Amino acid sequence: MAKAAKQLAISQPAISRAIADAEHALGLPLFDRSRQGVRPTRYGDALVKRGIAAFDEIAQGEKDVAFLADPASGELWIGSAPGLAEGIVLTVVDRLSRKYPRVAFHIVASLTGVDEVLRDRRVEIGFGRANAIAAELSLNTEILFEDGLAVCAGVQNPLLRRRKIRLADLKQEPWTWPARGTEIDVLVGDAFRSSGTEPPNATVYADTINVRVRLAATGPYLAIVPASIMRFPGVHPGIKVLPVELPTTRRQIAIFSLKNRTPSPLAQLFIECAREIAGGLADSPVIGPHGFPIK
Repeated sequence: MAKAAKQLAISQPAISRAIADAEHALGLPLFDRSRQGVRPTRYGDALVKRGIAAFDEIAQGEKDVAFLADPASGELWIGSAPGLAEGIVLTVVDRLSRKYPRVAFHIVASLTGVDEVLRDRRVEIGFGRANAIAAELSLNTEILFEDGLAVCAGVQNPLLRRRKIRLADLKQEPWTWPARGTEIDVLVGDAFRSSGTEPPNATVYADTINVRVRLAATGPYLAIVPASIMRFPGVHPGIKVLPVELPTTRRQIAIFSLKNRTPSPLAQLFIECAREIAGGLADSPVIGPHGFPIK
């Protein structure tokens, strides 16, 4: 109680009185009290959960008013799978930043899924692979485009001279691989098995895509990346896509938002820009080292 009073800059009796009034109005205890302090009951936890949403809506309202008063300023929090953050998300940010230079964009990369940061209201919109779980989690889902995975190598890698490569041909090559059990690990492992061979034993396992790309760009390693990031010129100039097909890795990429949360004007601008960019991806396939599209 003392810590809460200090944080809110009011007296401790005022805190106690407010809690007592709330418990009286609800007819239920919000806290279990002991010599060690107070802990919320399940009723208190339920009230906190709804309270977070209520205060978040007030904060969003303040941002909406500020944006209407000055459309060239504001801030937006975006959740994204790491690979997408380096592709379409950064492309949208770059385009909008040129038009609205005073807008601040906060990109939260999530390895465990953007649904988590959306539910916690740490972000307003999220980018990731579409799945059935989103509907169960009260998320709006809008499909933007289809994306697969690509095998990449450094620009000096001799494999880039070949016009056609089978996955089985790459089993003995040095690999940098996604962490075990991740979605990309499973997808690529299944792609190897469907081609008639077990996936390779990698030399380096890394969660972050930047580590894998850096290893491929500066050494003999092969790396797996989302194919869409290779459609944006200059994102990773140190690597190129090998002419090997991974059709079984294609998945729908979607933009997510909470169903009961009205998007802010900035979020709506971001979504509209993402739609426009995603529309052009269908007409720009990933090109291999010899100018042929990779499926």
